[in-house]
Amino acid sequence: MKFLKLLLVLVVFQAQAQQGGMWIPSLLKGTNENEMKALGMKISADAIYSVNHSSLKDAVPHFDGGCTAEMISPKGLLLTNHHCGYDNIQSHSTVAHDYLTDGFWAYKMEDELPNKDVTVTFIITIEDVTNKIFEGVVNLASESDKQKKIQQNIATVSKNFTKEAWQDTMVRAFYDGNQYLLFVTEVYKDVRLVGAPPSSIGKFGSDTDNWVWPRHTGDFSLFRIYADKNNRPAEYSKDNVPYTPKHFFPVSAKGIQENDFTMVMGYPGRTQEYLPSFAVEQIVNDLNPAKIEIRDAALKIQDGFMRKDNAIKIQYASKYAGVANYWKKWIGETKGLKKSNAIAIKKEFEKKFQERVNKAGKQATYGTILADFEKNYSDIKQYAIAKDYFSEVVLRNSEILSFGYRLFQLEQIYKTRGAQAFNDRKNSLIAGFEDLYKNYNAQVDEKVFEQLIHLYATKSPQEFLPEALINANANSLTTAIFSTTKLTNFDELKELLIGDATTVLEKLNEDAAYKLVKSIASSYQKNVAPIFDEINLKNIALQRTYMKGIMELFPNDRIFPDANSTLRVTYGKVKGYKPSDAVIYEPVSYLDGVMEKYVPGDYEFDVPSKLIDLYTNKDYGKYADKNGKMPLAFIATNHTTGGNSGSPALDAKGNLIGLNFDRVWEGTMSDIYYSPEICRNIMVDTRYILFIIDKYAGAKNLIDEMTIVYPKSQKAK
Repeated sequence: MKFLKLLLVLVVFQAQAQQGGMWIPSLLKGTNENEMKALGMKISADAIYSVNHSSLKDAVPHFDGGCTAEMISPKGLLLTNHHCGYDNIQSHSTVAHDYLTDGFWAYKMEDELPNKDVTVTFIITIEDVTNKIFEGVVNLASESDKQKKIQQNIATVSKNFTKEAWQDTMVRAFYDGNQYLLFVTEVYKDVRLVGAPPSSIGKFGSDTDNWVWPRHTGDFSLFRIYADKNNRPAEYSKDNVPYTPKHFFPVSAKGIQENDFTMVMGYPGRTQEYLPSFAVEQIVNDLNPAKIEIRDAALKIQDGFMRKDNAIKIQYASKYAGVANYWKKWIGETKGLKKSNAIAIKKEFEKKFQERVNKAGKQATYGTILADFEKNYSDIKQYAIAKDYFSEVVLRNSEILSFGYRLFQLEQIYKTRGAQAFNDRKNSLIAGFEDLYKNYNAQVDEKVFEQLIHLYATKSPQEFLPEALINANANSLTTAIFSTTKLTNFDELKELLIGDATTVLEKLNEDAAYKLVKSIASSYQKNVAPIFDEINLKNIALQRTYMKGIMELFPNDRIFPDANSTLRVTYGKVKGYKPSDAVIYEPVSYLDGVMEKYVPGDYEFDVPSKLIDLYTNKDYGKYADKNGKMPLAFIATNHTTGGNSGSPALDAKGNLIGLNFDRVWEGTMSDIYYSPEICRNIMVDTRYILFIIDKYAGAKNLIDEMTIVYPKSQKAK
């Protein structure tokens, strides 16, 4: 009977532990630790986070503000994604040394390349400061006054918190503003490039394979942190020495198999897991479709030009990838939300929420929340749609409109801050425009503009349109603007900006493109933004109360805070999935798949000759799977999002088994609703990373500084 009870406990834990979650590492003891151990974890919560001794969190820094990284040697060697290090690899690339194309490997420390303004941030301690942040807040009447007081308290707490001179602090809100945690951090500023595979490995599959499983991308790069002689943060200096981490991960070459325990640590950016059904309905039915349609139109035009003209392909490659990234994500997100019945599930939860409100006698506090949400999301709908049309057409995808909007902001600066601020901004704009126009093609932009301005004029809420777009003919308007405007040429734009503020503004207000942008932006600022902000502020306050109610009325539920770019732990299992009828995906991909996708000379699917030779000869060193094939990537049920790029994937003992870099397309809705059926994160297998470093690059120096855990069948180094 005792065994049966234990089995039942384990089954329950295993089922629950697959439901996602981004957990605060300092709060894992108890339910989370029990769940993790039921899934197979062999270490303690104290081994993951401790302030008294080194722990796993000491090996997981925030990389350059937007990615995650991990320490993999006692000499400050750091591993992150190729796409996280891309800008730095690019900045060091020249015609003579094209590291993007050829890769880069430092075979001696003195060959490592410094990087301007790159930072690596470690979490030292995490403290709950909720009570201090809420001092003097509760009795304030308006939401804006509450937010102002909270910001004042955050500034005071951050300033007065005891820390070392070389440390920093930051305060972040959790549970929609119901909890505040303070993080003591150490920010290292001397970070040097150590190794990066060629883009044909590190970016293999590029945009086509983005968000798609199976992936065959060796998405990794290597850096090294340097510190002063006391191991403390320091600006770049030739006198700095390799940083000695408090903890670094042993790198596993043992391999993985389906149902193995996995844990991912990192800095996920933003999720919205507790949005009410009304918000999700709006995303699925109104907001995502509008944004997808706009980007779809822009991408088709850009792609058409890029396929015909190599120069344009080079100009627009990066821009196209940026636009396509979230276009593809929104399509997958919408599909996933529908397939998982997320809206119906949220409605069912809301029914239970209301029942518990009534049962607990909490009608005065929580009784009208759902009705208020329904009204607010109904009231904000047209404004939210208009906001997205403005953002997608004016600010992002029509270049001439985005150029014009920057100039519109310049005019607003003059009106609000005067001539000196105007001149300062004007000079910085000219410098920024010079770079933008290098990759600008007026012919492409004209066709994009025509399509997008048609969508704006016909599908954006008509009540907010400026007079210039009411019953506008997109073709005629496009011809009229592009035949006369000076915003399609950098030299002509500079001429517009010559002179004092009065002269410049007079010239701008005679330009056809500028006049159109001004009319659109003015209408948006007058008719859309204020009311959207007003209703949205109500929803922010309502969401905070709703979250408080969930935590109060569902005390036994698994409730984790939304992502906010702070250190989190998520856990699950290596697992394949079934995205649709008659389609089943295995959890592991192999180098064989690279060769199956190989297209000689293609910018997405070319393969280096040396990698082909290694594959042909099956020269995999110590890193082959037991089936004799070279493993490349794998998927698991870990709940991740943007910001988890570069996160370590760890096995049951805390060894590094993979490097997180993506999610499956069908599961991208995990930012809003996590489904264990189809949500999967994608990781590069550490065996492939070691294989590329060792056999492809010949960087034995890097292999030698790592602690590598080999299978028992192989001789350890």
